[in-house]
Amino acid sequence: MDAMTAIITASELAQELTGGNPPVLLDVRWQLSLAKAAGAPPFDGRAEYTAGHIPGAVFVDLDRELAAAPGAQGRHPLPDLAEFGAAMRRAGVSSGRPVVVYDGGQGWAAARAWWLLRWTGHPDVRVLDGGLPSWRGELSTEVPAPAAGDFAPEPKAAGRLDADEAAALARTGVLLDARAGERYRGEVEPVDRVGGHIPGAVSAPTTENVGPDGRFLPAVELRDRFKALGVSEDTEVGVYCGSGVSGAHEVLALAVAGIPAALYVGSWSEWSADPSRPVVVGADPQ
Repeated sequence: MDAMTAIITASELAQELTGGNPPVLLDVRWQLSLAKAAGAPPFDGRAEYTAGHIPGAVFVDLDRELAAAPGAQGRHPLPDLAEFGAAMRRAGVSSGRPVVVYDGGQGWAAARAWWLLRWTGHPDVRVLDGGLPSWRGELSTEVPAPAAGDFAPEPKAAGRLDADEAAALARTGVLLDARAGERYRGEVEPVDRVGGHIPGAVSAPTTENVGPDGRFLPAVELRDRFKALGVSEDTEVGVYCGSGVSGAHEVLALAVAGIPAALYVGSWSEWSADPSRPVVVGADPQ
């Protein structure tokens, strides 16, 4: 997987939408919101979609269709694969047709959909680089009714880590922590039970993989960044974050750089919920 198969520009998307085999478009607008704790209404991705989306795009709900209910396995555990497959088929996803996913510009939610589809066997999924803000065409308020697709999820053996595998990889390869540095160091923890990081994990905030416009840095710059973090050609790489969403964006950044990586889906929300698991605070991985 490389940049040509992982992301797509807005101009490339506009051209493909007029071709003979246009991609299925999925709108996955979502953002981590702490507004509820402050008494404000949470972010409503469906309302954003209803107000205007790329013509032909189908809304996908990250919390309900790309994740199971929060629990012991984290805040965004893997969805039931039968339900995920049904949701993708309702959206028109078929194995023989390309898929393009976008969100509001942060890229995290789109990357979660990209990772899930790729991990479960779809051969052609790309993320709109820069998300909806990069789109220069008209927006639509019409909700499409696509013909049902035929996609049937078939998870791969590789590409996903559980807690024990993530802990082992931190010792034998490189485990990247995609959260903000202050959460990695344990200085603040706005969501989970305790702050800090998995022993041996390396701080690698996913926000540093993109430029001011929200688009990915050039592949050569990303390769240099990950090399500086200890990633070489023969390194086994894993990624985690808070709940398996921003971590998917880091896996996508690694794909743009031509580096395969696995995602620890449960991430810190699962790891930190178990008091028996070790926690490290401070800037030192160990």
